[in-house]
Amino acid sequence: MKVCTDACILGAWIAGGRERAEARVRADGQRDRGDGHPWSRALDIGSGTGLLMLMLAQKNGGSIQGIELDSVAFGQLQENIAQSKWKDRLGVVAGDAKDFVSPTKFDLIISNPPFFEGDLPAASHAGNLAKHSKELTLAELIRVIDVNLGEMGSFGILLPWHRVHYFEELAAGSGFYWREKLLVRQGPKHDFFRAVLHFSRGRKDEVSPGVARVDGVPEAGGATVTELTIKDDAGNYTEEFVGLMKDYYLYL
Repeated sequence: MKVCTDACILGAWIAGGRERAEARVRADGQRDRGDGHPWSRALDIGSGTGLLMLMLAQKNGGSIQGIELDSVAFGQLQENIAQSKWKDRLGVVAGDAKDFVSPTKFDLIISNPPFFEGDLPAASHAGNLAKHSKELTLAELIRVIDVNLGEMGSFGILLPWHRVHYFEELAAGSGFYWREKLLVRQGPKHDFFRAVLHFSRGRKDEVSPGVARVDGVPEAGGATVTELTIKDDAGNYTEEFVGLMKDYYLYL
């Protein structure tokens, strides 16, 4: 399971949620609206080799549980966690997320799911598990999140652009509505190809004046939309990308 840029964006953006909330409070002079990501117990569904768990641990002090189905990836996950200086706060379990029910609910759930359904399958079985929804569909993922997330908890997810609207409808059917959305493009002349979304339970009462619109449709009141371009026209990382990733990449 190769480390990919979009997964790193997911990890860095979710891990920095509290910082963004505090920055918004400073900017508008209001007290905290509670739209950050404060948490003490997190779950990573489909942990792979542990990238997201380690990124969360680097920025936050809570405990993090990971679950992974693929046996080879799980072996690498165990090795990576064992070598981490945050290993005392990290726990992993091998198994199918569809069967996972925690006796104690989580404050935060994060997932880079196998989000392609009906697309051209990957060449390897491991690639299919990681990228395609053969073992865990988005509808099943919502159910797992609903079962394991606390009443006041939130979750973050990475999606391909063409699956965003579909997932938002699925989430709304279970009472989840997005609070933040990061739209990602490769370069200034490219269309969006990924989105990172932060959801919590319950719809806000009304659409706020001047709220961001995507494709002309007003989004949930008080929600925020941000765009991220990875590289500029010269092929260099943008200032925004560097700012997001500098604490994780060695050579930025």
